[in-house]
Amino acid sequence: MNTKPQFGNGVEAQHERFKIDSYGKIYIVGDVHGSRKILERLLTDLELAGDDLVVFVGDLVRKGPDSPGVIDLVREDSRLVSVRGNNEQKIVRGDKNPDWLRESDREYFQSLPVAISFDEVLVVHGGIDPQRSLADHTVEELLTMRSPHGDGYDGPFWYDDYEGPYRVFFGHTVHDHPVEREHAVGLDTGCVYGGTLTAYDYRNDEFHTVEAKTHQERANSKIVDPA
Repeated sequence: MNTKPQFGNGVEAQHERFKIDSYGKIYIVGDVHGSRKILERLLTDLELAGDDLVVFVGDLVRKGPDSPGVIDLVREDSRLVSVRGNNEQKIVRGDKNPDWLRESDREYFQSLPVAISFDEVLVVHGGIDPQRSLADHTVEELLTMRSPHGDGYDGPFWYDDYEGPYRVFFGHTVHDHPVEREHAVGLDTGCVYGGTLTAYDYRNDEFHTVEAKTHQERANSKIVDPA
């Protein structure tokens, strides 16, 4: 079974489907938040070959020290692709206009898909509401989903009740270590908050992490223990 996720028109136009038979290793990477040096260390550790694929869960930028560097690193390597995160969306909408923003950056963020899928995998930044069909989700919901029937970081979180059929890889909600569930894998492990930057090896079903530096403080109440 290899069923393409079906979104409503507003999202489907921003949904990119990959056929992965021609790729070697496939990695999905958590929120980078402008931490280029940490990302470079991770990519060095992964020892990418020419036919490998790296998919980012969004939030490439903001909060860390080198957002332009991260943008350039991802844009200039055809093996690296990303969905749009809520931090890219804030810039697309004009809510945020950081000093480092260059003329082409907003256009690049606008070009990023909201969803990427392959096999039975779905990559979005925030998550999905387990009580609704994919076709009923808006772009903003896919970028910011956390506790659709709860209260933010107090939970319950969307993945607590999600039972498939797709295995959803996501970021946005900061965890002290990766979320690993049958149908949900959370990869934001607080890179910019002194945690780690995490990659999931799809072919081998294992995680790779590198230690990061603290570029911004975060309250413990906003770092989730997925256990």
